[in-house]
Amino acid sequence: MKRRLYKDLAAWKNSQNRKPLILEGARQVGKTWLLDEFGKNEYEHYIKINCDNNPEVKDLFIDYDVKRILRIISAISHTPVVPEKTFIFFDEIQELPKALGSLKYFCENAGEFHIAAAGSLLGLKTRDGESFPVGKVDTLRLYPLNFEEFLLAVGEEQKAQILSSCEWNDIASLKSSFIELLRQYYFTGGMPECVKEYAASGDVLEVRKIQKAILHDYDDDIAKHAPKSDIAKIRIVWNSIPSQLAKENKKFVYGAIRKGARAAEYENAIQWLCDAGIVHKITRVNKISMPIKFYEDFNAFKLFMNDCGLFGAFTDTPIKDIIMGNSIFEEYKGAFTEQYVEQQISSCRKEPIHYYTNENSTNEIDFVVQKDSAVFPIEVKAEENLHSRSLKAVLDKDEKLRGLRISMSNYRAEKRFDNLPLYAVCAWFS
Repeated sequence: MKRRLYKDLAAWKNSQNRKPLILEGARQVGKTWLLDEFGKNEYEHYIKINCDNNPEVKDLFIDYDVKRILRIISAISHTPVVPEKTFIFFDEIQELPKALGSLKYFCENAGEFHIAAAGSLLGLKTRDGESFPVGKVDTLRLYPLNFEEFLLAVGEEQKAQILSSCEWNDIASLKSSFIELLRQYYFTGGMPECVKEYAASGDVLEVRKIQKAILHDYDDDIAKHAPKSDIAKIRIVWNSIPSQLAKENKKFVYGAIRKGARAAEYENAIQWLCDAGIVHKITRVNKISMPIKFYEDFNAFKLFMNDCGLFGAFTDTPIKDIIMGNSIFEEYKGAFTEQYVEQQISSCRKEPIHYYTNENSTNEIDFVVQKDSAVFPIEVKAEENLHSRSLKAVLDKDEKLRGLRISMSNYRAEKRFDNLPLYAVCAWFS
C-alpha cells in the first residue's frame, strides 16, 4: 500500500531544521503502518516503542534526561541508537503523557536523533495533564486513502498514473473504467483495513463488517476520551451528520438535532469531534476574495465525516445501490458526492476548505479553496449536469475569479471555469 505522505516523511528526514515528528490522524487511518514502513525502509536501525500497556516503558519517562532515555531504549530494543542512522518511533504516545512531554527535550537537547510519534487524535488533543510541546515538534496529518491511493492499492497503477498526469484526452478515453472504480471507492472508502480486505478478497460483506467495527470503535472512544458531561451531546451531533448532509442545503442546523437547540449547547461537542479527526468542519465565507480567511463566518458551517465508506456504513446505504448502476450518483441528493469531494480535497492540501452563500442564501457555492495565490469557487454535481447557476452568478460579479465545476462530465477549460471529472479531483489539487 502506497501513501502519498511518505514523500513528506522523506522531506522531514532530510530537513536541516528537523524536530521530533508527530504524525496525527484519526483512529485506524494507517499511522502505525506508515511509520513502520518508513523506519524499516529509510534507516539502518529502527526502534519501535509501544506506549500502550507496556510495562517495560512505563517508568521510562520518570524524568526528561534524554541521554538516560536513549540508553534504556537501546537496551530494551537490543538496537544501537546512532545519530542520523536510528529511527525511534513512539506508538500510541497518548497513553504516556510524559512521553509526549519528552519531545520538547529531544528537540532542545538531542536534535541529531530522529524521533517520531503517533497516536489517536482523540488522545493527543483531549488528554489532561502533560501539555502539548507547542513549537518543539513537526506535525504531519494522515487521512484515509484518497481515490488515487485506492487505485494503487487495488492494482490499478497505470490508471493512477494517467490520472495524476492530467492528460485529459487519455483520462476521457478511460471514463467508464474510472466511473466503475469510483463506485467501488464510494463503497470501500479509504480506511486502510477496508481497502486491504477489498483488494485481497473483493468480499463486500466483509468490508461492510469492518466499517461497522470502526464506527463501533469510534463510539467507544467517545465514551473513553470525552468529558462525561459532553458524551450525550457528542453522540447526538455525530448521529445527526447523515441527515444534515442529506438536506439540499447542507449547512449544519442545530434545530435539526433537537427542537430549540442552541449553538452554545453543542459547540464543545462539535469541536471535540473535529479535534478527534472523525469529523471535518467547513466554515462559510461571506465573500470569495483573497485572502479568504478575512471573510470567514464561524457561525455557519457544514460537517462531513472523515470517510465516504464509513458514511455509507453509518447510513446503512444498501451495498448494491453504491456499487451497481447510477443510484449513488442520482438518488442520494449529492450527499455522497460532496462527502467524497471534501475528503479528496482535504487529503491533498493543508489549507482549510470553506463554502459560500450570499446574505439571503439564494446562491450557494459548495466549496471555496485558495490555491496558487488565487481563490476558486467550486460547484459539485453528482451527474453530468452542467447547469451551474450559482457558480455563474458568482463569477459574473467578479471578472477576476475563475471557477471549477466538478461532475461526471469530461474535463474541458471554458472561458470562466474548468469542468473537472469527479474521479480527477486529487489530480487537480495535487
